[in-house]
Amino acid sequence: MNWPEDDATETRMRTAHDQAASRLGLVCAGPAAWGYLGRTIGRRAGDTWLRVASVSVDRPSRLPGEGIIGAAQVVPESIPRARLISVLDWTEPGYAYQADLSQFISAPVIAPQRPDLDRDPGLSDQWWAELRRALAELATVDTPTIRGRDGWIAKAFPTFLGVPAPERIERETGHADLHWGNLTTDPLTLLDWERWGRVPVGYDPGLLHAHSLRVPAVAARIRAEFAQVLDTPAGRTGELVALAEMLQAVGRGWYPELASLLAHRAQELTGISPPGPVSTFTGVELPTT
Repeated sequence: MNWPEDDATETRMRTAHDQAASRLGLVCAGPAAWGYLGRTIGRRAGDTWLRVASVSVDRPSRLPGEGIIGAAQVVPESIPRARLISVLDWTEPGYAYQADLSQFISAPVIAPQRPDLDRDPGLSDQWWAELRRALAELATVDTPTIRGRDGWIAKAFPTFLGVPAPERIERETGHADLHWGNLTTDPLTLLDWERWGRVPVGYDPGLLHAHSLRVPAVAARIRAEFAQVLDTPAGRTGELVALAEMLQAVGRGWYPELASLLAHRAQELTGISPPGPVSTFTGVELPTT
């Protein structure tokens, strides 16, 4: 998932990154780190990291309080993340770009090539305790931004899980993109704050659990570490929201190795076998995993 979808995209994004570096007076070195389908590219520049994202030219400008800028403004520094230094936005015919210059994080990303695990990274007890603490503190941060809207959930549950959506969704503030490509080894850092906002309770650990199903020991560790959330009715709903998103991605051709594991986990929680991969889902805004 983390590579350009074609040569033209790679060339365009590398050119955009070079432009941003030049305008910010940076000299970048080392290999590029690609995001989903090559829509983001990042490279190191000394003790900083320059990340450039390509967004729809029709997309509105960054809204106050949202994304990485909003996180820099209101998320406490005690939550481990890279410090934002500056931003640069510009448009070209057919494309818009957002550049973020942040502190360089030296700890390795746990899964740099894809968001799910294929091996046990051997994380320490201290790492798990820090993740629990960070998510608990983040849950209390005030933000008006909603991720995983109720309208999408109302249609996603019967479509992807085969069960009715819950009448009520309890929410808290979360990272909203918690997978292994956005977490570092010791010391823990949470990367990529573009999606953070109000999410269903249990969504963050549920999403991380879904991305861990190929490594049963890690999946079991997540269930144990976050049992106080995932074992509640609200937490179960949040995990099901995460599974619905992942099963939607399966229907689009992603996560072939996880497909049966995701369906099995959904059935464990609902008692109903999911309807199967669905390649289209019209009528609502679709989140990306």
